Amino acid sequence: MADVVTDERPLTFEDLVRWFEAGEKPADAWRVGAEHEKFVFRLGTYETIPYEGPAGIHALLQGLMRFGWEGVYEGETLIGLERGKANVSLEPGGQFELSGAPLETMHDICEETSQHLEEVKTVAGELGLGFLGLGFTPVWRRDEIPVMPKGRYKIMRAYMPKVGNLGLDMMFRTCTVQANLDFSSEADMVAKFRTSLALQPIATALFANSPFVEGKPSGFLSARANVWTDTDPDRTGMLDFVFADGFGYETYANYALDVPMYFAKRGGQYVDLSGRSFRKFMDGQLDELPGDRPSIKDWADHTTTAFPEVRLKQYLEMRGADSAPLGRLCALPALWAGVFYDQAALAAAWDLCKDWRVEDHERLRADVARLGLKAQVGGRSVQDVARDMVAIAKQGLKNRARLNAAMVDETVHLAELEEIAGRGITPAERLLELYNGPWKGDVRHVFEDFAY
Repeated sequence: MADVVTDERPLTFEDLVRWFEAGEKPADAWRVGAEHEKFVFRLGTYETIPYEGPAGIHALLQGLMRFGWEGVYEGETLIGLERGKANVSLEPGGQFELSGAPLETMHDICEETSQHLEEVKTVAGELGLGFLGLGFTPVWRRDEIPVMPKGRYKIMRAYMPKVGNLGLDMMFRTCTVQANLDFSSEADMVAKFRTSLALQPIATALFANSPFVEGKPSGFLSARANVWTDTDPDRTGMLDFVFADGFGYETYANYALDVPMYFAKRGGQYVDLSGRSFRKFMDGQLDELPGDRPSIKDWADHTTTAFPEVRLKQYLEMRGADSAPLGRLCALPALWAGVFYDQAALAAAWDLCKDWRVEDHERLRADVARLGLKAQVGGRSVQDVARDMVAIAKQGLKNRARLNAAMVDETVHLAELEEIAGRGITPAERLLELYNGPWKGDVRHVFEDFAY
């Protein structure tokens, strides 16, 4: 949809709804986009990395340009990279994120992810840097983490403490792996949204990989998931309305309208609109931008500031998993593609959770952060549900029959999740076994044993 020129025609609610609708794609055009974040640390000392300096984040970004990446700038500040439809972005505390291109197969995604990791390791090795894929930084205090020079983060940093206790931890001390998937119609979006939102805590349990905070066990298997329970209730959570009759694009548009704003971009600068109403913005009633009204680009930007466990944009984002080693970075998109992109699999996955009560969803979200696969829902263990979910995804991928050059289908990318679900032991529990055993209580071993 073309940008709306605000002095010609004000944005209407129908425009907002049509923006979501514009994401619809026929099944043969469905793709998957994979994203993952990772912590950057100084080899040997395991220290955090500032933006500036000869071996800082800026130098890392510049070094990657040898591989054909082009710089993304905010003013004169290098804040990211792009190559084709993929980009590398800078998270608030210097976490390094790959947002991959929309790709057709899980083999393509794993190849893209592997190539990215090889590129960043090549440059990082020259700078004395390493990368770690966990859901929460295992040792660093919040005040030890440098702030990245990005305009929207300055606004968020000031606003977060007003609305929750752990929002700054979310910004500076967490890393995730995500998958973005398509829908063909409003009804297809609703079916996928409901199923994935209900099952998102199951993915959280399978990927739980952050048991440490500031060098010690935190009592959580996913400290990252716990952070999201106390970040900002206006923009996070399990969205009960998704399960109500009549849910659709209009419902989500109304929800997003009521999510308090963070900012608008004007003249290349971020205008602080934290806590303001997008509805009033549409009426030209914001004191900070008197008479100004939003464009559809403002709406697109605003939708990125809602953080529910599943997020609707012009595709659906799966947001419930801790970052991980390479195998699980490939497994998350495979899990959701197996469920979403085969109709029988999607129906079977909904059968797993369709009888759960609305109050079960938020409780389960909190429980899996502490208990992982040992949590309970609907009279079953999360491990049992996870086994079923992975099996359903596996059959869905078999039905897709997308083979690589070696004639292997996409189910190969689920092997690690099958093992986790089968044994009922989360990655976090394995880390705790090492902490209490060979590591002798020294969490810093994780930087040696689990770096990419």
